[in-house]
Amino acid sequence: MSGTFDESVSLEESTDSFWEIGLFCPVGKVGNYKRTVKRIDDGHRLCNDLMNCIQERAKIEKAYSQQLTDWSKRWRLLVDKGPQYGTVERAWTSLMTEAEKVSDLHHEVKNNLMAEAFEKVKNWQKDSYHKQMMGGFKETKEADEGFKKAQKPWAKKLKELEGAKKVYHAACKEEKLASARESNGKSEASVTSDQLKKLHEKVDRCKVDSQKAKDRYEKSLDELNKCTPQYMESMEQVFDQSQQFEDKRLSFIREVLLDVKRHLNLTENQSYASVYQELEQSITSASAQDDLQWFKNNHGPGMYMNWPQFEEYNPDLSHNITKREKSKKGSDSIMLTNVTTAVDRAQAGDQGSVNSYDKSQPHRASNEWSDEDQTAPNSASDANGGGTGGTGGGSGGADNPFDDDDPADGVRVRALYDYEGQEQDELSFRAGEELTKLEDEDEQGWCKGRLESGQLGLYPANYVEPI
Repeated sequence: MSGTFDESVSLEESTDSFWEIGLFCPVGKVGNYKRTVKRIDDGHRLCNDLMNCIQERAKIEKAYSQQLTDWSKRWRLLVDKGPQYGTVERAWTSLMTEAEKVSDLHHEVKNNLMAEAFEKVKNWQKDSYHKQMMGGFKETKEADEGFKKAQKPWAKKLKELEGAKKVYHAACKEEKLASARESNGKSEASVTSDQLKKLHEKVDRCKVDSQKAKDRYEKSLDELNKCTPQYMESMEQVFDQSQQFEDKRLSFIREVLLDVKRHLNLTENQSYASVYQELEQSITSASAQDDLQWFKNNHGPGMYMNWPQFEEYNPDLSHNITKREKSKKGSDSIMLTNVTTAVDRAQAGDQGSVNSYDKSQPHRASNEWSDEDQTAPNSASDANGGGTGGTGGGSGGADNPFDDDDPADGVRVRALYDYEGQEQDELSFRAGEELTKLEDEDEQGWCKGRLESGQLGLYPANYVEPI
């Protein structure tokens, strides 16, 4: 036995096995049961990580919902005020409706993630992990104590075994040294027979001691082996308890992740599917032919026109000549070509004073003349004594038909839209500007009024509102 002993056997490498006793592990290493215990603390931290993960996704859903809402409001306003019209406009607007509905759905996803998934993890964590006053969790402490208790008897036997092994290895070393001295003594002539005898006796004693140490070592190992099955059974029982706890956590996390998937997967939401069914229906129902016909009827050849007709002179209707017509008594006779000019001026006035993107603003009537205008200038000349040189203050009286108005009369009104006067006797004003209505609206929709500057003139009655 002594001849085959090597000191290296005392430097056995400790494994990182679950069964390893931490006391005998190398520095920085412990048995795997410590990792099993640490897994409980890791489980608590993973619950926090999952809650943070859910919370961040909820913030993303909320932000996306808000972005969809903002986008919808902005573009709905632009489309409403834009030049698009008819069924295609409604189809375009349906994109904004889709965004609003999807925004509501994503906001609901955010609420479900926080109210259901987040709270579910939070409550489970609170019920499963119990914080101790001295730090750490009750479950962690119980698992650690369970493993220590299971290891204690076997660890005691293992410690005895390590002691017996150390003694045996020391005896083997001493026997080896004694044998080496005896061999050296035999080869040296200066060593006496008595000295050789003593060296030989030393070797015999070392062999006896080595054998006794070996017997104790083998006995200690046998006792440890007898304790090993009970040690393994106890350790497995504690480990199974830890496995059961971890199984609950893993199953719970899987359940929560499925809940999160259910909240996020809008394709399984019937409301989400109906949004795009309605969107497709709105878009496919758009008809270019219907829109073209609508535009033709409202802005093209399909519009109604009060075409000129021959009218017999009726002296009983002469008092119905409007002030707008009277203001033109001094102008030249209107030819047929002036009809187009008057319409063009009215349309130009609409384009210049009303934003082309505002479909709700009224337009000024283009029918601003009458057949009686062809005879009115001569009558006006006769009444004034011939042209602009008659009585009434020269040409100034003929150009301004409002010189005789009383400035104290009238009703205060406020402009709803901008208006640029197209004729000399028309007023110009901006939206929000206040003026005084001096006479009620005539049958052509015009009112006589006065600006704050004192200027008198005509303006469209539907461009103002009473104050």
